[in-house]
Amino acid sequence: MSTSIFGSQTWIFIAALLGGLAVACGAFGAHGLKDRLAPDDLANWETAARYQMYHALALLAVGLLAARSPSRFLNLGGISMTLGTLIFSGCLYAIALTGERWLGRVVPIGGVLLIVGWVFLAIAAFRSASA
Repeated sequence: MSTSIFGSQTWIFIAALLGGLAVACGAFGAHGLKDRLAPDDLANWETAARYQMYHALALLAVGLLAARSPSRFLNLGGISMTLGTLIFSGCLYAIALTGERWLGRVVPIGGVLLIVGWVFLAIAAFRSASA
């Protein structure tokens, strides 16, 4: 039995949390912020919600795959995607709400973590197929 906190249920829980929040943020942006934000800020908000949802779905896949065949690379992918989503989407939300443009320098760190997460997911798939 593994003692890791990163089991399939953890990834599915994180996926559900991020997915639900993405829907709420998207709706808030479309209805609550539509007339309050500049078009560029609203576009940032929409990008944040969209990428958050994409990666919530990816984390759901990580959880489902981990239930079938747990893997260190799946966990690394899940961690990278979770941190990447928090940084990427979180900074875009903060830019839209606060106008603090310096946060734009942090956004690419989240983007790189998202890419790294997908690479780990690919490694996990490759290793699973060759096992």
